[in-house]
Amino acid sequence: MNRTAAGWGSGLLGVIIFSGSLPATRVAVSSFDPLFLTSARAAGAALLGLCLLLILKQPLPGRRDLKSLFLVALGVVVGFPLLTAMALQHITSAHSIVFIGLLPFVTAIFGAVRAGERPKSLFWLFSFTGSLAVAAYSLSLSTGISLKGDLYMVAAIVLCGLGYAEGATLSRHLGGWQVISWALILSMPVTVPLTLMSLPESWVGIPAAAWASLGYVTVFSMLIGFVFWYRGLAIGGIAGVSQLQLLQPFFGLLLASLLLHEPVALTMIGVTTLVIFCVAGAKRFA
Repeated sequence: MNRTAAGWGSGLLGVIIFSGSLPATRVAVSSFDPLFLTSARAAGAALLGLCLLLILKQPLPGRRDLKSLFLVALGVVVGFPLLTAMALQHITSAHSIVFIGLLPFVTAIFGAVRAGERPKSLFWLFSFTGSLAVAAYSLSLSTGISLKGDLYMVAAIVLCGLGYAEGATLSRHLGGWQVISWALILSMPVTVPLTLMSLPESWVGIPAAAWASLGYVTVFSMLIGFVFWYRGLAIGGIAGVSQLQLLQPFFGLLLASLLLHEPVALTMIGVTTLVIFCVAGAKRFA
């Protein structure tokens, strides 16, 4: 019981950190090219991860782990950041949260397929209901609808769900921060050249808010958040803990309102209550 509670607590902390990702990306992408933003955040986080691995003298991952590390890198290091950055050029961060609400359900599916988890039938009911509530609420707020942006977000969610499930499975024997660090390092032959190729033509006039947002998505979204998130999924269960992501849209909408002055309706309180009920139900039947 204590181990499960620790997993859920760690997962919740990861979700809170991730909640700042979309608003920060929305700010950063207004000054940086999406390709530069994606590659720079990954390359910067990779350097930090490499330093941690060297300082703490961590062993190399086994050959059998490389395929899963590649899937983690594809999903959460390159795929999700790039596709969301591209999507946010066409839609608002509030509208993108429509799709983030589907991520727990997608992650649970990959947890069943890739990690062999078998939640009870009622778990899927609570998970689907929570995802539907988040998507419907976010859609009711959104005015920035774009087919291209929506397709980018769908692809981002599928890759991210796969990366979460693979990373959680690996974390059970590699460790959470080691998994994301190795995945970031594995991506460096791609992310470092792309960073150099997509450097801004001029650094003049880039506002401090854009630099701060780039720093946030590099240090917190790409590294620190995953330390807590993968640990939570690994020890608390992928299907169950992944449902905490249902709360991420509301943290994200709150940040979007405070930082970007995007409108958020008062009905958020009622929908949040329903989502918390769904998370509790999913936890019980996971």
